[in-house]
Amino acid sequence: MNKQKIKIGMLGFGTVGGGTYRMLASNGKIIEDSTGVELEISRILVRDKSRKRDVDAPAELFTEDPDDILKNPDIDVVVEVMGGLQPATDYIAEAIRSKKHVVTANKAVIAKDGPGLTDLAVQNKVILRYEASVGGGIPILNALSTSLQANEFTEVTGIVNGTTNYILSQMTDNDMSYEDALKDAQARGFAEADPTADVEGYDAVNKLSILISTAFGVRVAPEDIPREGITNITKEDIGFATQFGYKIKLLAQARRYRSTLECHVQPAMVPMGHPLATVNNEFNAVFAKGNAVDDVMLYGKGAGAMPTASAVVGDLFEIARAYATGTTEQSIPTAVNDNTSLTFDGEGQNMYYVNLIAEDMPGVLGTIATTFGNYGIGIDTFLQRSRGRKTGRHVPLIYILHEVTRDRLNEALEEIVKFTFVKEVKSIISVACLD
Repeated sequence: MNKQKIKIGMLGFGTVGGGTYRMLASNGKIIEDSTGVELEISRILVRDKSRKRDVDAPAELFTEDPDDILKNPDIDVVVEVMGGLQPATDYIAEAIRSKKHVVTANKAVIAKDGPGLTDLAVQNKVILRYEASVGGGIPILNALSTSLQANEFTEVTGIVNGTTNYILSQMTDNDMSYEDALKDAQARGFAEADPTADVEGYDAVNKLSILISTAFGVRVAPEDIPREGITNITKEDIGFATQFGYKIKLLAQARRYRSTLECHVQPAMVPMGHPLATVNNEFNAVFAKGNAVDDVMLYGKGAGAMPTASAVVGDLFEIARAYATGTTEQSIPTAVNDNTSLTFDGEGQNMYYVNLIAEDMPGVLGTIATTFGNYGIGIDTFLQRSRGRKTGRHVPLIYILHEVTRDRLNEALEEIVKFTFVKEVKSIISVACLD
């Protein structure tokens, strides 16, 4: 086997970039022994060359000029781990036009511009890989697009954000408030100083958009996916969920019903007997249902330097394998085309948990049940927690409702809160339908 060398230019040297550098230093020999191809990091783009870093690398590798990588004829592969939409998107496109293969961990770029960049890679006969954009070290995209590609998928559901899963796990297992669990996550490095992208569901929406394209062949833009974060989840909600036999998780879910595709990112009550309920702390998991494989779940650490670096280096391994076999042009991605047999239909129907605060007085329960019925909403389970026998005291009325659209549920609740005996709708949480 003739030995070859692939020269890599890395855009960014933060957590993932540093992890990728360390992993190639320690495990690169495995790739070389397997493929006969040596991977060498030749240049690294950073904002400030003089800054001290946690990972030591030779000073001569660093540059502050992107052209030292993007216009360098000696660079064969560009690894983008800088994050953010811009300038990352432009850098990736320029690298592709310069006939360089690209590996990226950037879920925001792939969710927004993945189809266009894939088309561009096809036109320029280069490889574009982005396994690390979803699930960190979990090889979910590769599994869906290779080993499981013969399946027609009816569902893909994931816990794809480690920050929110850590917070909800601490609230459930250690009786923490949301605020205390967030502070703990930040202290441990699982949450950013500004956690908005994670706790409000934006990160999960980007990842779900990529999963939908991979599993269903349908392009659903992140901004079109119904989204709700975890900031309104309370210890009381966690307690009621436990009473009913559920755990609350932030789920990214896409489901196929005949010719329609429904999807959303939202907190959901997951039955304790379901495998996703056992996924705790910073771990991620993706559960898929195919018409041949039936149920399959992939589980692992979804974030962090080394898990994400594992996915990046795995993509580099595939490029090295293509070089070794002379199949780089045959390994270019297939452009993602819309599946014309599927129509995107928004959030769809779900069961819901509703926590109403109302006066403890005769006739209240009947009036509320009748109002739900007038909107075609059935009650699956009901629980009233008494706070004493005095008439006029407010108590929580807890409902698990049959499947209904969120719009229809909101219409019913708008009428219910007009009753003078109803103080507020305190919580609305989806109850996951995971057949």
